[in-house]
Amino acid sequence: MDSIKYLEGDATKPIGVGNKIIVHVCNDIGGWGKGFVLAISNHWKLPELRYREWYNKKENFTLGEVQFVNVEADLWVANLIGQHKIRKNNLGEPPIRYEAIEKGMKKIVKTAIEINASVHMPRIGCGLAGGRWDKIESIITKTLIENKIKTFVYDYVNK
Repeated sequence: MDSIKYLEGDATKPIGVGNKIIVHVCNDIGGWGKGFVLAISNHWKLPELRYREWYNKKENFTLGEVQFVNVEADLWVANLIGQHKIRKNNLGEPPIRYEAIEKGMKKIVKTAIEINASVHMPRIGCGLAGGRWDKIESIITKTLIENKIKTFVYDYVNK
């Protein structure tokens, strides 16, 4: 696979066999309650619990860091801090921080290689974080795809 595979489906139910990492973007203020995190919390309580513990400890809780939470025998959720606060700033810039997404993706590459995992995600950073998919897609290509990590992006279709 030398490109992102786009699928219609639910990123909380990744396809395939073997180890899988579900990536999503978190903010840097400890907020968890809107967007894709709700779908994660509907399936597993641990990612939110670990995120809140991480925030409260303040250890390495900064933009670009990633927390891997093992939720099933072959499945991890990657809490990637790639969003500064939750609203546009006074210059009208969205909360997404592309440098943080890239830094986090490099950590995801390392872990995916270590555990021989494919990577799964919705169109991260493009909802509440206000990011542009063309920029995120470029980061994914430069990190995951160039390192030969099987990568799947899910467009949720409510049936």
